[in-house]
Amino acid sequence: MSHAPYGSWPSPIDEALVAAHDGHPEALGAVGEEVWWTAPRPAEGGRRALLRLRPDTPGPVSVLPAPWNVRNRVHEYGGQPWAGVARESGGPLVVFTDAGDQRLYALEPDLDTAPRPLSPVSAVGGGLRWCDPLVLPERGEVWCVLEEFTGEGPGDVRRLLAAVPLDGSAAEDRSAVRELTDDAHRFVTGPRLSPDGGRLAWLVWDHPRMPWDGTELLVAEVDEAGRVGSPRTVLGGPEESVAQVEWAEDGTLLALSDRAGFWQPHRLDPDTGEVVRLCALQEEFAGPLWKVGFRWMVPLPHRTLAVLHGLGTARLAVLDPDRGELADAVGPWTEWWPSLAACGERVVGIAAGPERDYEVVALDTATGHCRVLAEHHTDRVDPGYLPRPEPRVFTGPEGREIHAQIHRPRHPELTGPPDSAPPFVIWAHGGPTGSAPLVLDLEIAYFTSRGIGVAEVNYGGSTGYGRAYRERLRGRWGVVDVEDCAAVARALVAEGGAAPGRLAIRGGSAGGYTAAASLSDPATADLYAAGTISYPLLDLAGWASDGTHDLESHYLESLVGPLNEVPERYRERSPVHRAERIVAPFVLLQGLDDVVCPPEQAEALLAAVAGRGVPHAYLSFAGEGHGFRRAATVERALEAELALYARAFGFERNDLAPLDLAEGREAR
Repeated sequence: MSHAPYGSWPSPIDEALVAAHDGHPEALGAVGEEVWWTAPRPAEGGRRALLRLRPDTPGPVSVLPAPWNVRNRVHEYGGQPWAGVARESGGPLVVFTDAGDQRLYALEPDLDTAPRPLSPVSAVGGGLRWCDPLVLPERGEVWCVLEEFTGEGPGDVRRLLAAVPLDGSAAEDRSAVRELTDDAHRFVTGPRLSPDGGRLAWLVWDHPRMPWDGTELLVAEVDEAGRVGSPRTVLGGPEESVAQVEWAEDGTLLALSDRAGFWQPHRLDPDTGEVVRLCALQEEFAGPLWKVGFRWMVPLPHRTLAVLHGLGTARLAVLDPDRGELADAVGPWTEWWPSLAACGERVVGIAAGPERDYEVVALDTATGHCRVLAEHHTDRVDPGYLPRPEPRVFTGPEGREIHAQIHRPRHPELTGPPDSAPPFVIWAHGGPTGSAPLVLDLEIAYFTSRGIGVAEVNYGGSTGYGRAYRERLRGRWGVVDVEDCAAVARALVAEGGAAPGRLAIRGGSAGGYTAAASLSDPATADLYAAGTISYPLLDLAGWASDGTHDLESHYLESLVGPLNEVPERYRERSPVHRAERIVAPFVLLQGLDDVVCPPEQAEALLAAVAGRGVPHAYLSFAGEGHGFRRAATVERALEAELALYARAFGFERNDLAPLDLAEGREAR
């Protein structure tokens, strides 16, 4: 094997390949014996297509041509955008939301007719938005979450459960939408109707809580006319997070609650209030409810249920609580997306592993065998260019454990110079209540195949390791995350796995904040030679004061503290207010349509570093929101990041577009 400087290695994993495979299947569901899901189309403006897989057919078909985009903006991050039912004649009936106008549409693909609008358009604020639908043809309605803006401000909004006629009579008439519940609670999840149709269950929470802090499970009676009675709380509270609820065949409720320190499955009798934990395994059976409609479990016949579980992973298993058995699905998949569905004798989901892209996979519960149905993984390059991730546990301040995944440089023909260590980039995930999954990621391979290591840090506050680990960040955002990332970086250097002086940090959204905070923290500013900051939060007080959307508008009260009580803490931890400490060159990437972390946040940092002699570049992208979806954007962002590291780490490449770090703005 030949030697070459780290960072200079040639690689077939180029920007176009990464962009073409950015994103993965989501929002999977069953329509009778058919399996449907949404899939990204980066080359088609970043839209999400709706795919249909019939039994005994060679592959899925897209049921809607461009520019249809099956997404919604409920909570800005979106929720389950479609649902469907099988019919004896006429084929399936599917109801979906389109990102263009946020309306509900009815689709009957076997009748070869165009989608019919079901809901009206509102010109007020963010308009009318819908998600997590439940199609009830016997009632002539679709029940779902309604998010309705009442003014122009991000907080001028109400949310409730609503019924929309399937005949299209509400397409131009808001008054034809029937409100099933009031808007007493700030946030609601989708309706779950009992098997006999007589009861409705859903989750609610209110400011300042986030759904992983505390939610309430509500149950109400439903009369023959479809009217929903007064709800009562049967589970949950301010310090108990219920992440999902479903009805079992026998009329009991199945809920994923963290009342014992981990999200675990429970069975609840809605009449007596008796709650029984179904599995005491000290693992997570759910995750953060960032999108309404996530499904980590699905009820199965014979009082069993399919679940996702693990510590830092999400494996599929069938739980038989009566026998006390948890049978894992066998296969190479270590991460299942929270989008499970029951389809006959099968459990269908979306799964990936360290060497596999996300695929649509079915588990036959009768045989225990798994089979890939669609979105089959194929090796786009020689697997020798892909890293072999190493799950690690590092020791941080006060002896605390820090979970991370290490991706070392790997190339089938090259290695670094003898007796040298590679440069490393510390990746801080978003959220910050989230985690980095252990899956194949071509964006990581883009760097490792060129000789740059990547360390994904699941810092304190990350999900996947129980409530106590998650709450390490309470009041300490900008401290624990920064310390944990630095601890991993220093440990890699100390053990000889990373080159001192050739470390960088990068992150997007909340991870962008951690990256910027690390570059401006006196304890870590000299640790990193560069930073990549994408669509970040940078001014904490500005973000908390009507500077973001409604869902996260009180998030900082738990992460930092109440603004009116600790205003100095907000200022001390804001990178824009300590920009004079930034000495490392950085690239700042921002979507101009971002309403979660608006461009004003990035522009404030630019103003703060202006004239200070810090090399930096600012790349803004029209038409992009919170997270990049268009192929051209992903490609340019990667080029800029690699160019930054070439300068900071001192390696040469002849395949990079020029990046001017002197003026702080990159022309497009």
